[in-house]
Amino acid sequence: MKNILFFFLFAASAIFAQTNSIQKSLPLANAKAESVGMSSERLNRIDAFLQKSIDQKEIPGAVAIVCRNGKIVYHKAFGSADNTSGRSMKTDDIFRIASMSKAITSTAVMMLWEEGLFQLDDPISKYIPEFLNPMVLDSLNKADTTFTAKPAGKEITIRQLLTHTSGLGYGVIDGDERFKMIYKKAGIVDLFTTESVSIGDNIRKLAKLPLHHIPGEKYVYSEGLDVLGYFVEVISGMPFDQFLQKRIFDPLNMNDTYFYLPDSKANRLVKIQTKTGNAWTSFTDNFYDPDYPIKGTKTFFSGGAGLSSTAMDYATFLQMYLNYGELNGRRLLSRKTVEAMMMNQVGELLGGANSDQNYGLAFGLLTKKGESKGGLGSENTFVWGGYFNTSYFADPKEKITGIIMKQTQEVNDNNNSARFRTLVLQAIDN
Repeated sequence: MKNILFFFLFAASAIFAQTNSIQKSLPLANAKAESVGMSSERLNRIDAFLQKSIDQKEIPGAVAIVCRNGKIVYHKAFGSADNTSGRSMKTDDIFRIASMSKAITSTAVMMLWEEGLFQLDDPISKYIPEFLNPMVLDSLNKADTTFTAKPAGKEITIRQLLTHTSGLGYGVIDGDERFKMIYKKAGIVDLFTTESVSIGDNIRKLAKLPLHHIPGEKYVYSEGLDVLGYFVEVISGMPFDQFLQKRIFDPLNMNDTYFYLPDSKANRLVKIQTKTGNAWTSFTDNFYDPDYPIKGTKTFFSGGAGLSSTAMDYATFLQMYLNYGELNGRRLLSRKTVEAMMMNQVGELLGGANSDQNYGLAFGLLTKKGESKGGLGSENTFVWGGYFNTSYFADPKEKITGIIMKQTQEVNDNNNSARFRTLVLQAIDN
């Protein structure tokens, strides 16, 4: 019976795939800054800024791209991509984008939602039964990591998984030590792995663990998007990596975005670097393999943190959102869906109008208060970043995207990404 359901859902997904659009926004192309109301002279300040950051050992290297009105006005590489070989950074180098994967997973969910296959306020237990009757952590015995929990009284919804309000935690990067211990004991994969693990097995184990809080009552950054990666598999009947490839990456010509790189592109992966004394060295960690995503069993597809990509590919993805769901005559999402995704979905849980940033269904959203601070963009500029210090912003009012890609850990880069955003916006010349 389950196989029949999967066949039906797969067939439905194939029928309702991304569609042709009467809109014909062109793919990103190079243009002079002045042709889209920006100053090339002012954009060149980014050169000096990034070179100074490298000279002062704040970062080993970076790739930056700036687009306005669908035109690439700045795309440059600086510094070193690999401390061991001394390889210089190139504009087409590939970066682990970590949590920048979340917006892509959210897009996949919303594409399936548009097909009428579920409602956003459906309980996730309707599709992944292991989540039925969730519990909230009450106490933890740190000596043996046994815990007590009490009924949450509410089910986790798909919307809450999209907005980090489900109550789930984030294991090794969780702000609560108790959840680090609980997730570790349960063997939860928090980011990605080179071992033979499937997202289905991981999420079914996660479903049995206690929550931070009653679903919907707080905002706690979580593995909700990993749950939704598995949910996409359940709803579409397709492996998650194949769904993203066929439904998002291929239509957008995102040819360098993968969970696991093909051998022919492995030499373009940027090394994760840290600083030892005053020298850049290769970073190692005890909870993930830094050689991900070029080796291992290649079976685990983390919707929250698993993708690698280039600055150009991610700029293409963001341009689709600035075009309200369409690029190159292919519509992935409707304008109304994108508009809803760009509205505050967490109410006052992040402070509402009194906060600099709220959260929609895929991105952090700059508030009016955040705009008033200057240098961050217009209200509703959407933003996020990744664990290895990649980050982006897209200002829908000014039609500008800015992406800066680095691969560092345990490095104080003097708020490098925020300063980059200011330098992009100061180059507006109309």
